[in-house]
Amino acid sequence: MNRIIVALFVLLSLSSCTSKFQQVLKNKDVDYKVKMAEKYFEAKKYRNAQQLFENVMPFVKGTPRYEELYVKFANAYYYDNDFENAENLFKTFVEYFPNSPKREDVEFLRAYTYYKRSPKAELDQTTTNKAILTMQAFIDAHPTSAKVKEATEVIDACRAKLELKDFKTATLYDNLGLYRAAAISYGLLSDNYPDSKSADKYKMLTVKAYYKFAENSFAEKQKERYAKVIEESNDFIDRYSDSPLLPEVKKIKKQSDNFLNIKK
Repeated sequence: MNRIIVALFVLLSLSSCTSKFQQVLKNKDVDYKVKMAEKYFEAKKYRNAQQLFENVMPFVKGTPRYEELYVKFANAYYYDNDFENAENLFKTFVEYFPNSPKREDVEFLRAYTYYKRSPKAELDQTTTNKAILTMQAFIDAHPTSAKVKEATEVIDACRAKLELKDFKTATLYDNLGLYRAAAISYGLLSDNYPDSKSADKYKMLTVKAYYKFAENSFAEKQKERYAKVIEESNDFIDRYSDSPLLPEVKKIKKQSDNFLNIKK
């Protein structure tokens, strides 16, 4: 019984709040609605703030407070985790107020909305790439900004996610027995992320994938494909001479050399 009473009390409270908000929304006094929009914003009731800001924007356009209210309008979406609408509003703000002192913060938050929408590594990474591009554009436009460090960290995190996605793709090819595709994918990883702590691992996996490709090829194709293994092994030795993976690569190279010597 007590639970029913509590539930009814909650429903009545919500109904009362909704009714009060509708009264505010229908009010003809623009100044009052601006005041209430800011009040809802400060109370973190962002959905209510969004509606009120949207309602009053046409009436405050061209006034001294338009710029400040527009930022709050955009932030109401950002803090409500509606990053797509927030990005659109941040973009429009920069177009409307190109000389605004708030431009730096707005451009950073616009780039950050892409980062916040970046999905897990297995999915399409369009927004991750946009996060990198817009963050780099922010750094280029504001090289002395205090936010450059954070922007750089976002770019690094995005690149790490792209690297992981590419690695998962290469590994999938490898697991499916598509060794040539795996070798090419691992090779691209090694080339595209030369500063990665796993760069030597990617190159070693390239060598191994080419070896498996040669090993499983028709006899008439094996000679040229083992030669490719040796070529990739030599490249590994040149680039990663101090890698702990070097013995494994040398072993694969020796096996390929032995095959070619037998075929002479």
